[in-house]
Amino acid sequence: MVETVRIEQQGAVVIVTLNRPASLNSLDSEMSYQLRDGFAVIAEDKSIRAVVLTGEGSHFMAGGDIAFFKKSLELSPYDRKEKVTELISVVHEFISTLRTMPQPVIASVRGNVAGFGMSLVAASDLAIAADNALFTQAYSQIGTSPDGGNTFFLPRAIGTKRAMAMTLLNEPVDAKQAVAMGLINKVVSDDELEAATLKLAARLAQGPTQAYARAKQLMNSTMGNTLQQQLDAEQVRFANCSVSHDFAEGVTAFMEKRKADFNGE
Repeated sequence: MVETVRIEQQGAVVIVTLNRPASLNSLDSEMSYQLRDGFAVIAEDKSIRAVVLTGEGSHFMAGGDIAFFKKSLELSPYDRKEKVTELISVVHEFISTLRTMPQPVIASVRGNVAGFGMSLVAASDLAIAADNALFTQAYSQIGTSPDGGNTFFLPRAIGTKRAMAMTLLNEPVDAKQAVAMGLINKVVSDDELEAATLKLAARLAQGPTQAYARAKQLMNSTMGNTLQQQLDAEQVRFANCSVSHDFAEGVTAFMEKRKADFNGE
């Protein structure tokens, strides 16, 4: 099988690279399965404390593979629907893992960020972009609605009106606009992107991993919970953190006026 997703571990950081540069890293069936299976393994690996998701070459991701969709036009409507449904089911398993995995996930993007690439950026915990990044929904361009959790995460990141405008009008947003909208966290020059991303990942990998995981759980639940439900969830997770090694280390380091040495336990 072609390695459409490259996974490399550097200490406590794992770098996941979309690896179809000739196709602008567009998502095909092989990539969807490799992302699903690769992230399932990463999520269970306690030696990994931060994840970087990036693209090989000059672009992050141009969306779904149009060649795949063109080929599907040869099928009957029923078979085509079944084929597309299967692909999206696999992709959505991956997105669910990305959101619920304990490790923070950083999207590091440059160039074209379109379609499912937008979904990846919106679903990631943090996002950093080169100043040449261009964000486009692109779904309406091929006559379809979004997938990959796009309609869940994007309105929450930038607001419903902006998300609707990007989706219906399909107008691109540059990196400066994206950071102002809240779609991404930071913009750097293209030649600084890798170093800035690894610096951020290293910082997260040295942090209190269990606390990060529980913070992710709380952020994921907040929009669907009542205030009381969220308060109860915060109470449980804070109490669970209080019996961790990193809590004891953090409190002790604060009292001793030194930097905490978290080990993720």
